[in-house]
Amino acid sequence: MATLLLRLAAPLQSWGMDSKFETRKTNREPTKSGIIGLLSAALGLRRDETEKIEKLNQLRFAVRVDREGSLLIDYHTAGNSLPWKSSKQTYVTQRHYLCDAVFLVGLESDDSAWLEQLEEALRHPAFPLFLGRRSCPPTQPLCLGICPLDLLEALRHEPPLVPDQNRTEPRTFRICTDAEPGNAESVPVRDLPISFSPIHRQYGYRAVQEIVMTEPSVLPGETTHDPFTELG
Repeated sequence: MATLLLRLAAPLQSWGMDSKFETRKTNREPTKSGIIGLLSAALGLRRDETEKIEKLNQLRFAVRVDREGSLLIDYHTAGNSLPWKSSKQTYVTQRHYLCDAVFLVGLESDDSAWLEQLEEALRHPAFPLFLGRRSCPPTQPLCLGICPLDLLEALRHEPPLVPDQNRTEPRTFRICTDAEPGNAESVPVRDLPISFSPIHRQYGYRAVQEIVMTEPSVLPGETTHDPFTELG
């Protein structure tokens, strides 16, 4: 059992799960369908390669929220102005984004070779990668490597992506994870991609559970940085 860890950070992210008509909303954290889309782009998959998408769906998924970010709503217009037409058609949408959010994503599998293939693809992607929308490229590093722990243990042991050395009280982090079958605390969400075909996108349901992780207290002045190590 091992877990591939991803760092998702950018000025803007947008993880749509309930986007209809003129209002394009974003989830508070990355969706599994969005991450599967990211992996598909890195691997160079076509949108209708359903068998390969199904293999990606088998990865156990969780996300730790290191910084929630703030909501930005963009008033967006798209026009269709042609010289032989007397009128201009304008389409207006409200597009929602997360500003300055930071997430730690874990993808767990029993197949370490499969995780290594995904890691290599993310480091050398076939297609450009983005965080939910094409206008949201990720900052680096995106891929943090493979951790030899199961999903939740990997998220608990990975240091905070937004450290705060001046903090003396414990911090808490939300973790949204794939739930075990029969978990009474889980909720179903329509966030399991079946096909990304623009003609007929299809999504199934998955069970999601939200838990809270507490970070140990940090003593005032405590630091892991040793400047003398640079002299060695």
